Amino acid sequence: MDLKEEEILGADVGSHWYYRSKSEALQRLIAPYATGGPVLDVGAGSGFFAKELVAAGATRSVTCVDPGYVEEHDEHLPGGIVRFRRSVTASDADLALFMDVLEHVDDDAGLLAEYRTILGPGKLVAVTVPAFAFLWSGHDVFLEHRRRYTLRTLERAMRDGGLTVVQSNYFFGGVFPVAAAIRLADRTSRDEPRSSLRRHAPGTNRLLTAVCRAETRVQRHNRLAGLSCFAVGVTRA
Repeated sequence: MDLKEEEILGADVGSHWYYRSKSEALQRLIAPYATGGPVLDVGAGSGFFAKELVAAGATRSVTCVDPGYVEEHDEHLPGGIVRFRRSVTASDADLALFMDVLEHVDDDAGLLAEYRTILGPGKLVAVTVPAFAFLWSGHDVFLEHRRRYTLRTLERAMRDGGLTVVQSNYFFGGVFPVAAAIRLADRTSRDEPRSSLRRHAPGTNRLLTAVCRAETRVQRHNRLAGLSCFAVGVTRA
């Protein structure tokens, strides 16, 4: 997750509807393919999604990779271990996560190709990125994004990076109309760029989480619209 947004949400990140829903959508997305083996979380930031997978019993071992870590360390949790590393040159992971990472780099396919080599062939890769260029706003500027995606452009980057795409869909379709209206209005604002994420009252969080949780049941079929693109690929030889 983006550390700038963690600074905004603080201790509320685990209950915030956006991150709670994205975590649940990720787990449902990878469930048909995941083996329960080790996970590599690239550009992991605080390791939120890694810790969620451990807590859910989806894995007992995650290595979080982020060059921004001040020091490398291990965190032991009730369900397993999360390792924080600045870089890796080899990995035994069965699954690699790129959670809102590709939009931050100039060469998205190149980054995927680099980790395809590290992972080896036949490994699962799950990717999320922000959707639709027309939603570009101060939110993207604040988070230092390079681009937003469609399913087609994400799939192309994954293929160019040496992956075979096995599933892709949009998510956050249920909140898309309202969120899109807010983003479009923000494009005309003269205020300083800032994240669109806000802390919410518990009732609002519960309502929005319920809307998104209902969407996770049909997310695999959504190729129409959403705030995020989700995809799963397998590394080629």
